Amino acid sequence: MLNNLFPNVRPRRLRKNKIIRDLVSETRLSKSKLIQPLFVSESVAEKQPLESLQGQFLFSRNALFEEIDELLNLGIKTIALFPNISESLKDEVGTNALDEKNFVCKLVSEVKERFPEVVLITDVALDPYTISGHDGIINNGVVDNDLTLEALERMSVNLAEAGSDIIAPSDMMDGRIGVIRKALEKSDNKDTIILSYSAKYSSNFYGPFREAIGSKKTEGISKASYQMDKRNIEEALKEAELDLQEGADILMVKPGMPYLDVISKLSSNVNAPVFAYQVSGEYAMLQQAIDKKIFEHNVIPETLISLFRAGSSSVITYYAKWVAKNYDNIS
Repeated sequence: MLNNLFPNVRPRRLRKNKIIRDLVSETRLSKSKLIQPLFVSESVAEKQPLESLQGQFLFSRNALFEEIDELLNLGIKTIALFPNISESLKDEVGTNALDEKNFVCKLVSEVKERFPEVVLITDVALDPYTISGHDGIINNGVVDNDLTLEALERMSVNLAEAGSDIIAPSDMMDGRIGVIRKALEKSDNKDTIILSYSAKYSSNFYGPFREAIGSKKTEGISKASYQMDKRNIEEALKEAELDLQEGADILMVKPGMPYLDVISKLSSNVNAPVFAYQVSGEYAMLQQAIDKKIFEHNVIPETLISLFRAGSSSVITYYAKWVAKNYDNIS
């Protein structure tokens, strides 16, 4: 019995002051591990507050450059770009996503030219570009997996050619990693990293994000027909193993805190980095609780530490900039 070891063993010795606690801490929060998501649009003149995500903005081209410059000065060196596409450019099959000269591709090239040191993650999915708001092409009343693969392949190559360091397929179509990896090799983009949303659950925590990019689902088809069932965890391991075999470099779990068990499962069983996405619904709930003084701001690093403690290598979070500005002990 461990109790019989007292008083020789006193775990509180290692908690007696902050310096000692820092010396023996198992998990560390680092700016180099935080990724800031940013929303961009060619339809706004400056930056526009997002009603669905208080404290976050929809950036114009020039405002985005200013934001990236500030993030880099704060030590946040990785960003994930998400476009809000004009309704006039949307159609049933997401044609604009395949245009190598579209707003996002041109913007990626400009960002990399101005800020070569930034690591740029771009999303690969059709939902910002389709009238339906779905991640794939609808055919005969269903999201057609194989027809969508052709679009994702072209979209991925275009984003890689534009200068994306990491492309992140978030669509959850079967086989898309293999198709994308083959296309990247063929187009001599062999060094482009694939961050696969391997365990993207059909979650109710995505609502504010969908409003931010203007992709609220309008069709009667459920995203549960291609995103993962929240009741399953072994399936997440199966998806992860398949994606790695097809050529993924990094795996993503989304959402974050409600799926700590999935993060832990994957990080313990696969030989690849596992990222987590602290999604818009998580952010919105925390912001509301902070505004109402239910929580203090110091709850923010606590939530992020939980994601790292579960096994995340890095975290996409709307709080990356805030943490870099306000959390004293981060390095």
